[in-house]
Amino acid sequence: MNQVVKIPTATNEPVIAYAPGTEETQRLKSKIQELKSTQVDIPMYIGDKKVYTDTKISMHPPHEISHNLGTYSKGNASHVTAAIEAALAAKDAWASMPWEARAAIFLKAADLLAGPFRDKMNAATMLAQSKNAMQAEIDAACEMIDFFKFNVQYMSEIYAQQPPENSPGVWNQLEYRPLEGFVFALTPFNFTSICANLCAAPAMMGNTVVWKPAESQIYSAQVIMELFEEAGLPQGVINIVYVDGPTTGEVVFNHKDFAGIHFTGSTGVFRHIWKTIGNNINKYRSYPRIVGETGGKDFVMVHKSANVQQVNTALVRGAFEYQGQKCSAASRAYIPASMWPELKPMLVENTNKLKMGTTEDFSNFINAVIDKKSFIKLSTYIDKVAQASDAEIIAGGSYDDSEGYFIRPTIIETSNPKYTTMCEELFGPVLTIYVYEDAQYIETMKLLDDTSEYALTGAIFAQGREQINQALHHLRNAAGNFYINDKPTGAVVGQQPFGGARASGTNDKAGAPINLMRWTSMRTIKETFVAPKSYEYPFHS
Repeated sequence: MNQVVKIPTATNEPVIAYAPGTEETQRLKSKIQELKSTQVDIPMYIGDKKVYTDTKISMHPPHEISHNLGTYSKGNASHVTAAIEAALAAKDAWASMPWEARAAIFLKAADLLAGPFRDKMNAATMLAQSKNAMQAEIDAACEMIDFFKFNVQYMSEIYAQQPPENSPGVWNQLEYRPLEGFVFALTPFNFTSICANLCAAPAMMGNTVVWKPAESQIYSAQVIMELFEEAGLPQGVINIVYVDGPTTGEVVFNHKDFAGIHFTGSTGVFRHIWKTIGNNINKYRSYPRIVGETGGKDFVMVHKSANVQQVNTALVRGAFEYQGQKCSAASRAYIPASMWPELKPMLVENTNKLKMGTTEDFSNFINAVIDKKSFIKLSTYIDKVAQASDAEIIAGGSYDDSEGYFIRPTIIETSNPKYTTMCEELFGPVLTIYVYEDAQYIETMKLLDDTSEYALTGAIFAQGREQINQALHHLRNAAGNFYINDKPTGAVVGQQPFGGARASGTNDKAGAPINLMRWTSMRTIKETFVAPKSYEYPFHS
């Protein structure tokens, strides 16, 4: 390619509101009914084959567990091995493809998703992961589109970074090679866009991928694979397997060509993976790249000068959107005593009136939690409050799994800043409030910083810049994404790169150039046009 290539400037995809009675709302509802009326049989994608097995696992919407969406083919260790072999076989051709051609595939995927794939991707996410229309639109459509477009822009910027011409007769170059081997993508249930990005970001930089999605996300993962196929992604570049975690890990982490993992999930699983990689380090061709975003115990810190209504809105939205099943969801809040008498009734009223039910009713704010395991965990925490002398439920507290895994949004007020639900990640619609004395603002922030092992997201609400700056200082290590007078959720690709530190992950910031840099291995090339023919230097004369 002789001409200089200019990549389209990335812009964020506009969010469709799905207001009642609109054409887009009717179209999405029709797509949901279309998908519900058909039972699918989902294969694994390994190289050029769609692999079906005799072991069929049924899939059910968390909010309507009696309905069968179809089945997926469960695999075994042999399928993981085959996927690795397919990834390695596709590697040379993919890595040798001009980067502009790789870029075109993902730009096409973005436009396909913005158009003909939008309703299907959103509907699949609503059914499989129990997201309402707005939450699905923000995630499965807009954020995925943004990941594709912005990462293409970042890729072009990375490749353009070259050393200066600082010696006559010498040409210095930086080559951005893909990693040597295959990349393993291990993805969560809660964000369809994250699943796509964990595969696409390494692939964009010339790597080939073995992908294991969460079982509860396989239904929408299938649509991602259809999107990639339609966009022209060569077979074998991204291979998807449905195999249990221990079996997959045993094959992947013992393979000499394992080059890196792109992970979002629990802290416990990530720590186990890191330990396994360390124990196996002598088996690999090179040191694997370990990139992970894990748990959170995200906070809202409130100063007495904050606007009460703004705090109320941030807590309701931040804690209960998508049933609190966001890594960034507000899980604990620190409220000044002087504000609590005004805030409490407002917060309780708003929380108790949140409408809950199926995703097919677009007026529902709350839907179901992801599965039976999550339902049991959350209901157990809620039940334990009744036996606690230092905590009480002030809103919600009920649950029902007769039709789906429904947990009412619940607020716990505690007098103990180290109460269990102030410290442990719950990953559900449960918010715990600790009321502190106004004069203890600084001391409470130090307490906040010391309460949790996580450091993903957090927010400060205050009017005075001095109090905001104090929070920025005292909580500088408590959150990788920090929000001032806003809820601690809703990071936008290209605007707020996402990731945290401590037990929340490696902070490699999804949606930023630094993440793409993790999937490349630079080679410095120095070319001398006229090489010397004598070993002697001038001082030898």
